[in-house]
Amino acid sequence: MTGLRFQHEIYLLALGILPVLVALFIWMVIWRRNKLKKLGDERLIGAQVRGYIPGRSTFRFILLGIALAIMIIGWANLQMGDKTDNVQRKGVDVVIALDVSKSMLATDIQPDRLTRAKQLIMRMMDKMQNDRVALIVFAGRAYLQVPLTVDYGTMKMMLANVNPGMLPTQGTVFSEAIDMSMQSFSQKERKYKSLIIISDGEDHDEHALEKVREAADQGVVVHTVGIGSPNGTTLYDPETKAVKLDENGNQVISKLNEDELKNIAAAGHGTYQLLQNTDEVANKLMNELEGMEQKSMGTIVYTDYTSYFQYFLLIGFILLIIEWILPASSSKMRTI
Repeated sequence: MTGLRFQHEIYLLALGILPVLVALFIWMVIWRRNKLKKLGDERLIGAQVRGYIPGRSTFRFILLGIALAIMIIGWANLQMGDKTDNVQRKGVDVVIALDVSKSMLATDIQPDRLTRAKQLIMRMMDKMQNDRVALIVFAGRAYLQVPLTVDYGTMKMMLANVNPGMLPTQGTVFSEAIDMSMQSFSQKERKYKSLIIISDGEDHDEHALEKVREAADQGVVVHTVGIGSPNGTTLYDPETKAVKLDENGNQVISKLNEDELKNIAAAGHGTYQLLQNTDEVANKLMNELEGMEQKSMGTIVYTDYTSYFQYFLLIGFILLIIEWILPASSSKMRTI
C-alpha cells in the first residue's frame, strides 16, 4: 500500500481543461497567421511591429498552462502517509461489470439508465471499507477499466468518465464481461469473490448462463441489477438528434429484460435487484457482500498524512506572477 495519495482525486478531472485551452490557443495562432497572410509577408509585418518578440505569446501561454496544471494538482492535495497502525482488515474481492451499450442512455429511469447505474456504484463505494473493487465496462466487448483496488477515489474518478462512446462494438454480451471478471480475480482462491452485473439485459447472450455456471464453480457469487422499464422507451440517437429508427424506419424500443438477469443471478447463486431506489439496492448488495466469508486484506493502514498542497500552490502562483510581469513586447509601454 503506497503512502502517497491525493486527498481530493476528483479535482484532478479539472486537468481536462488543459487540452481544451491548448486547442483554443492553436486555433487562435492559426487564425492570426491567416489574417497576417492576407496583409502580406508574416515575417515582414512582424518585424515592422514596434517591440515585437517572436514566440513570446507562446512562451507566456506555456507558463500559464504549467501554472494552471500545478495549481490543480495542489487543489487535489497530494499527501504522504507518515503514521501507520496495525489494523486487521477483512473484505472480499468485488468486480462490477457495467453495461455501457447505447441502450443504457434510455430515459425510462431518470435521468437515464447509465447515470443511475453510476450513482448506484458510487453509493456502494461510499459504504465500502476494506473490500477490493474492480470495474469492467462492456457492450459488444468487455474491457477492464480499473483492476482490483481499495483506492475508491480513483475508482470514482474513472467511473465518472464512462460512456457508450468509449466502446466501438455495441450490443450486450454478458459472457465477455464474465470472462474478463474471471481473469481479474485471484486464480488461487475459490471464495471471497463476487461479480455484480449492472445492465438493462436487453440483448440475449446464448453463452451467458454457461459462463456464469463456470464462474460459480470457481466460487464466484454473481449478483445482477436491472435498470430500466419492462415496458421500455424510445432511444435518442445523438448522431441524428432524433428518435432512433431501425432499418424499416420503425422507432427502436429499448426494454429491460428482467428474465435474462434473473436467470444469470440464479445460475450464479446470487440475487437480482431492480434498481428503483438507489440507496435501497446499494444496502441490499452491501449486505450480501458483508454476509460472505471475508479474507484478510492486509494489516498496515496509514492513519496520519502530511499535505503538500501549499508547495504546488506557491509554485503555481509564482509562475502566474512571472507570466503577468513578462512583457508581451520589448516596448516600455505594455499594451493590455
